[in-house]
Amino acid sequence: MSADLPAGLPAAYLAAGSPSFTDFLRTVAPELLPGRRPLPPGQAGDLAPHATTIVATVYADGVLMAGDRRATMGNMIAQRDIEKVSAADAYSLAGFAGTAGIGMEMIRLFQLELEHYEKIESTILTLDGKANRLASLIRGNLGAAMQGLAVLPLFAGFDLDAESPASAGRIFSYDVTGGPYEEQNFAGIGSGSLFARGSLKKLWRPGMGKKDAIRVAVEALYDAADDDSATGGPDLVRKIFPVIMLATAEGTARVPDDEVGELAEAVVAERTANPV
Repeated sequence: MSADLPAGLPAAYLAAGSPSFTDFLRTVAPELLPGRRPLPPGQAGDLAPHATTIVATVYADGVLMAGDRRATMGNMIAQRDIEKVSAADAYSLAGFAGTAGIGMEMIRLFQLELEHYEKIESTILTLDGKANRLASLIRGNLGAAMQGLAVLPLFAGFDLDAESPASAGRIFSYDVTGGPYEEQNFAGIGSGSLFARGSLKKLWRPGMGKKDAIRVAVEALYDAADDDSATGGPDLVRKIFPVIMLATAEGTARVPDDEVGELAEAVVAERTANPV
């Protein structure tokens, strides 16, 4: 062994234990966990950009999740093209609303948590297990949430253990304390979710195909942006459209921007023809 290399890894890196990366980090470097960082007293919510709105819907092949692209800081638009929806692993999706920086960090930690478990156990967690792991990360951020830096994820995935493909798409929402709640058929989070859920309630149909599901998600986000200033609608000038991802038996995939843009332009054209 070269004299320039360390004699070996610290004992904690070699010890057998929990397959949870979060538990490992809590032992080795707890200060790196989002919820363990000291915060100044008082409310800090106005100091960081906030992200909204996320929707998810079950469809014939699995489940779809979509998010608008706007992040706000008070009455200002902090970012026009933020991406709030991503693959959690090969068969699940995660999106977030709330404090943007903490939300992105929480999702990255969740992705690493699932990857670490799979490498240690040589298998993937069940969908319920993944939902519960995300719940524990939210609980760890409770202190920051009470000071205005809250993050609320939306989790969805294709359940490989489902009895039939028709019931394989599942969606979970959470409260600020980490309580997980399984949603039926569709869900929405963020400041525009009230309007998005109303739209989904009218447009969702059992057994929808992929194109219809994408169209419903775009319509829901358009309705949210129409009544909620913190939600960004399709930006036809800058070609900024919602991020839409799918989770099916074949895995996760992002719907190409060109396909989303075509549907978004059709929705805007129809609303222009009938402005109400």
